[in-house]
Amino acid sequence: MKRSLGYGAAMRLNKAMPALVLLCGMLAAPARAETVQLLALGDSLTQGYGLIEQDGFVPQLRAWLEERGHDVRIVNGGVSGDTTAGGLSRVDWSLTPEIQGMIVTLGGNDLLRALSPEVSRANLEGILQAAEAKGVEVLLVGMQAPGNYGPEFKQSFDAIYPELAERFDTVYAPSFFAGILPEGGTPQDATEFMQADGIHPNAEGVTRVVEALGPSVEELIARIEDAD
Repeated sequence: MKRSLGYGAAMRLNKAMPALVLLCGMLAAPARAETVQLLALGDSLTQGYGLIEQDGFVPQLRAWLEERGHDVRIVNGGVSGDTTAGGLSRVDWSLTPEIQGMIVTLGGNDLLRALSPEVSRANLEGILQAAEAKGVEVLLVGMQAPGNYGPEFKQSFDAIYPELAERFDTVYAPSFFAGILPEGGTPQDATEFMQADGIHPNAEGVTRVVEALGPSVEELIARIEDAD
């Protein structure tokens, strides 16, 4: 003959049931993916020069990614006026332990100062070496020199980014301005998307930049998630 539970034992079991159900549900549910941690290492284009904070590159990129279901945190490592040398000088301490991926957008100020392409290449190489040493995936964003520096300078500078991307096996995007400039164009060809200085994109320009560059950032995130 089966023994029935006493009143007190039955009451204790009934009270425990909701907690048991919740625990079972938590164990059965798939683990939530952790937030992907990115660093955007760049100059004023990354920093958001001339724009209110939410219109800058990093906030707009974060919002674009979140709309597509990505749980991501992006550290704004943009410093206005920075060269590739400046990026190299701070990359090591900028790559804190939680950073899993880095977007590198540097070289524009090297061009404005007419620095030797060999110097820019060496600095970018050092940045990629630092990322490689720490196991950080990279999206390298390319840049093209204007024609007024001469064909030899332009050829040397333009080759830096695709060659380093191939050597270090990074994700590669040919141009930061791909979303607002025709191929081979200059900022003067898209004045409606530029600020008055003709160098930095306005809020609408940044939106277009993000739409064009976003898929490359998603590729970077996929690499990070596949490696986990």
